[in-house]
Amino acid sequence: MAASNRRDYFEFLELERGRESFAKPSNADAVEEDEVELMWAALDKLPSQKRGNYAVLRRGSSEKGTGEDGVANAETVDVRKLTRSKREFVVKEALATNEQDNYRLLSAIKERLDRVGLEVPKVEVRFENLNIQANVQIGSRALPTLINAARDTIENILTGLRLFRPRRHSLTILNNVNGVVKPGRMTLLLGPPGSGKSSLLLALAGKLDKNLKKSRDITYNGHNLNEFCVQRTSAYISQTDNHIAELTVRETLDFAARCQGASEGFGGYMDDLARLEKERNIRPSPEIDAFMKASSVGGTKHSVSTDYVLKVLGLDVCSETLVGNDMLRGISGGQRKRVTTGLSLSHQLNLLKVEATILTPAPETFDLFDDLLLLSEGHVVYQGPRADVLEFFESLGFQLPPRKGVADFLQEVTSKKDQAQYWADPSKPYVFLPVPEIAKAFANSRFGRSLQSTLSVSYDKSKTHPSALSKEKYAVSKYELLKACFSRELLLISRHRFLYTFRTCQVAFIGFVTCTIFLRTELHPADETNGNLYLAALFVGLVHIMFNGFSELPLTISRLPVFYKQRDNFFHPAWAWSLASWILRVPYSILEAFVWSCVVYYTIGFAPSAGRFFCFLLILLAIHQMALGLFRLIAAIARDMVLANTFGSAAILVVFLLGGFIMPKRMLSQHLLDNTICLSFINALDVLVSDEIKPWWIWGYWVSPLSYGQNAISVNEFTATRWMKMSHIGNVTVGYNVLRDHGIPTGDYWYWLGFGVLFLYGFLFNNLVTLALTYLNRKFLLHQLKFYLTNVEANTSLGVKKKGMILPFQPLTMTFLNVNYFVDMPKLLLMKRGGSVIYGGKLGVHSKIMTDYFQGINGISPIPNGYNPATWMLEVTTPTVEERIGIDFSKLYTNSEQYRELEATIKQMSAPTAGSEPLKFSTTYSQTFLGQFLICLRKQNLVYWRTPSYNLMRLTFTAISALIFGTVFWNIGSKSPIAWTLRGIVSSQLGDVESMIEEPEFTGTVKAYLEANLGYGPGMIGVSVVVLVGFCLLFFSIFVLSVKLLNFQKR
Repeated sequence: MAASNRRDYFEFLELERGRESFAKPSNADAVEEDEVELMWAALDKLPSQKRGNYAVLRRGSSEKGTGEDGVANAETVDVRKLTRSKREFVVKEALATNEQDNYRLLSAIKERLDRVGLEVPKVEVRFENLNIQANVQIGSRALPTLINAARDTIENILTGLRLFRPRRHSLTILNNVNGVVKPGRMTLLLGPPGSGKSSLLLALAGKLDKNLKKSRDITYNGHNLNEFCVQRTSAYISQTDNHIAELTVRETLDFAARCQGASEGFGGYMDDLARLEKERNIRPSPEIDAFMKASSVGGTKHSVSTDYVLKVLGLDVCSETLVGNDMLRGISGGQRKRVTTGLSLSHQLNLLKVEATILTPAPETFDLFDDLLLLSEGHVVYQGPRADVLEFFESLGFQLPPRKGVADFLQEVTSKKDQAQYWADPSKPYVFLPVPEIAKAFANSRFGRSLQSTLSVSYDKSKTHPSALSKEKYAVSKYELLKACFSRELLLISRHRFLYTFRTCQVAFIGFVTCTIFLRTELHPADETNGNLYLAALFVGLVHIMFNGFSELPLTISRLPVFYKQRDNFFHPAWAWSLASWILRVPYSILEAFVWSCVVYYTIGFAPSAGRFFCFLLILLAIHQMALGLFRLIAAIARDMVLANTFGSAAILVVFLLGGFIMPKRMLSQHLLDNTICLSFINALDVLVSDEIKPWWIWGYWVSPLSYGQNAISVNEFTATRWMKMSHIGNVTVGYNVLRDHGIPTGDYWYWLGFGVLFLYGFLFNNLVTLALTYLNRKFLLHQLKFYLTNVEANTSLGVKKKGMILPFQPLTMTFLNVNYFVDMPKLLLMKRGGSVIYGGKLGVHSKIMTDYFQGINGISPIPNGYNPATWMLEVTTPTVEERIGIDFSKLYTNSEQYRELEATIKQMSAPTAGSEPLKFSTTYSQTFLGQFLICLRKQNLVYWRTPSYNLMRLTFTAISALIFGTVFWNIGSKSPIAWTLRGIVSSQLGDVESMIEEPEFTGTVKAYLEANLGYGPGMIGVSVVVLVGFCLLFFSIFVLSVKLLNFQKR
């Protein structure tokens, strides 16, 4: 072993000497080639396991000599320890040209594999007789009304219980479609809106909604979808860009690379590739070798694959910018769509299916594809070579007009409104050809017969490359996935530091307020009255710490769309995210509990021993962890902000009422139970209490986490030595009376029992969060397609009455008879990245002036015949073109004739015409205040009633809350009854009650008690109403001013 280590040491030393010897700059190509050869020779002497960790890196022709970073013309680098600048340099050199040509890079990699006979994995996708149907509601039943929303909710519940099956109308989305996606060829899926494109792509990617009825036969290389992991073999890029706003572009792609095993793409080739090249004495390109070796390194926080994706997608300029969202300024919408694409590119090299947001691709984009699959109304109307599609439609009598894009033509030729304009068969009159007839004609054409011939021959599974289809559910080990999630959550906590800092300051501030209310100079552990105040202070602390975790609910809801996307693509299992979130919330729970304890404990004057202080802190920690788990569970189950807030409010209500303080389990004595009002409770918090929790709610007391927290923290305080003196009420201690007065157990063991139950609740809730995240899917609000199929009589322009389908909108149909590109507008202002103008002025007919200007620049290739001038203009003005030809387009423009003409025009137009007046308006807004109010009122009314699910949830929550209150405070009004609301309610109910109260602390009428102890005197009902109305106006004014003056979108 020692000899082996010594040999490796000398071989590595020789490699390092090679670095030092050949790091000297030289301008002679022959000397540089010798340097590279000697470095390769040094690498060849390394053991095979170590040889893959080192690569030769040489500078491009524009960067000869020793650079500012100390890198010579050629050097050996450890690909496992590349800095960011080195990673970017490796990618730049691998792309080979100043244009950063990705095609050349991929071609060079394939050529290297072909030279040694290594096969690139290939995937062929087939689908036969694919049918997809949806059950939809029709007529008035499909309208978004409150009644329909209630019926939908009830029907969903009964359907889930298999007690009811609602009637639905069957809608066919895909009708018996067949097709094949061949390897090595780019296939374009085209079709008008509603043709079934997204449904087909989702079916092929294994992500079709389970509520849709489907009969399918989809195979990858002859394998059914259940024989491999289709989610990791293919990639579906949705139209929705869901990303974590607080992460940068690089951080987002780095996380995807870590989870999706970006290194596995080349990692499986490198050993065999190095062995075969050494056997055949083949020396690879240093740039390609360095890129492939660096890309095969796994388990790192940053990867070359990320830099590659950033460069290819043009995201390198915004790699350190936050992705952002509606409220957090970040990258642009187009860049965000590229990030969505990059998440799939980070691991998918075999098969990539893209659903673009552009309905009609540009002609130059259309020409990039090899094959075409055209859908319309759920039918395949053409599949075959892109170049032959016009031949097929010409056989049907339709012809492409001049200056009409092929993609536009294909999407309109099947439309009833647009088909007639393309009819070109003068031998017979035009008759509308419906889509089923076109599909039938395709099946009988040579293209359809060729497709059927291909599908009739089964794919030979033995030819499938071992790495073509992903067999494993996850790309890397679960430990690596946990590490990746842990690192990301830690980073997000630092990005949310304002929130956590604010919450900590809030805890400290509320603690100071609590101290001023329950100041130790005003409280003394002398009797039950002061004991009730101490108990109230403990209850306030518990409630605040518990419900301070409510902010976890919206945070979790906001993260769910990204989580579901990554879970469904097998980035990581649900437990990896939930466990990382749980662990990282523990330190903050400790911080909150510690801050509250330090501020409150000795200031109020709780039991002074250190042991009881730390027991107090421990209970707060347990209650906070339990609360975080509870609210995260509500978010994971509800999956919707409105529903989650409703559930959260319900949880607060139930836990608060049945926590054992507001509604004590039992009272001190029957004497106190017979009193009209529980004096000690009103003295403590001015809240109403009952004799005891009703029998039908007693289970709520035993399952309420707050009751165990209240029991534990109360026992910790009132079993202290200072509460052990005898009371004048009974032959027991003061502490014992306070505890029994509120139905709190008196045994010391209840502290550890309460702590244990809270710990188990936290453990249970967090595990239920994991289960909910694992098995529940994202909540779709518009899953049911709703059609208005109503038999009505409609007057046509010909005066003929018809019956048919009435849509809830007016169809929009655009017909392009004379199509001109936007560059045929009179003038153009073109800017490059950074805000500099590189062209401004006239375009000319068919953009001739603009094209002549750029074609006159040395090094700019002329525009091809029939090419879109707008696309060509953008392609020849990129920063890479500037770097290649060595010209700054902005400086060139400032010295051009076009610039001088524009300056002269601006100067001429800047001077107002004689006798003219500046443009001005008499009012700021076009409508009067009353008109604006009525318009906004109508809009808000429509929005309010178009969201019946929200209204239904509010009504349901109100009914449930009323039911809970009524059953909890059952029959209280027949026995007895903050601030301004309770003042008005209590005064209206008890302000004139003359019943007598006889207690050691007070003797007199109820009316006198309210005035003496609460300050609720007679005649306060009207004042209370005025004050409450004033609060409404105050809060409304704050809302108006906030909407007008504040902007919460951060830059």
